[in-house]
Amino acid sequence: MPSLAGKTALVTGSSRGIGAYTAKLLAADGANVVVNYREKAPRARKVVQGIEEAGGHAVAVGADLTDPEAVRAMMRAAVDTFGGLDVLVLNASGGMEPHVGTDYAMRLNRDAQLDTLLAGAELMSEGGRVVFVTSHQAHFIREVGTIPEYERVARSKRAGEDALIEQIPVLSAKGISFVTVSGDVIEGTVTAMLLNWAQKGALEARSKEIGESYSVAEFAQEVTAMATADVETGHVELVGGADDFLEQISAS
Repeated sequence: MPSLAGKTALVTGSSRGIGAYTAKLLAADGANVVVNYREKAPRARKVVQGIEEAGGHAVAVGADLTDPEAVRAMMRAAVDTFGGLDVLVLNASGGMEPHVGTDYAMRLNRDAQLDTLLAGAELMSEGGRVVFVTSHQAHFIREVGTIPEYERVARSKRAGEDALIEQIPVLSAKGISFVTVSGDVIEGTVTAMLLNWAQKGALEARSKEIGESYSVAEFAQEVTAMATADVETGHVELVGGADDFLEQISAS
């Protein structure tokens, strides 16, 4: 039996990129999947179509995570459609897009992450798991700097991670575990493209520094694995390219 057979997983920001691949992999592992999108409904429906054509079950639900009412409607849709909620993957993030305002990164990457976690935890089953997706550039931002164009986003994502970690005792009391998956700059993601746009050659330079670069599909496999991995709550899975961050920290 697939490890997630009969379970329901909700992946935020899953109409494309890492989220879309993660949704497909969770479905392949037996989960009923809620594909969340903000504006790109056709993309989300295409992800659902791919899952269904492969024999899985999925539904696309639109919700802007900065809108608490929309988030709660999305959670209710998961329960109404599939009967429960067992896995919540907090993948959506942003803040480098043009014309979003200087406070948007913190509203999405901290405030909305916490609100989505709390809304999901109200409905999740005992034994459920929350997976938070971040980057090394954000996870280590307090100890290791990043390029100026990304610093605001990195600090907002670290603030979000901290806010989520503070909820671990509350989650544990409900029998829900929490893990973080941190990766380096991932080829093919919106963030990587925006970074390269902000500082030409940044992605290529980073790939040379670490000697390898995960693809979207490869990183999604790591995220999916953490949905059922036998690890303690609060575990941080460092995926690719973390050694130089750790070396800089130990040398300081």
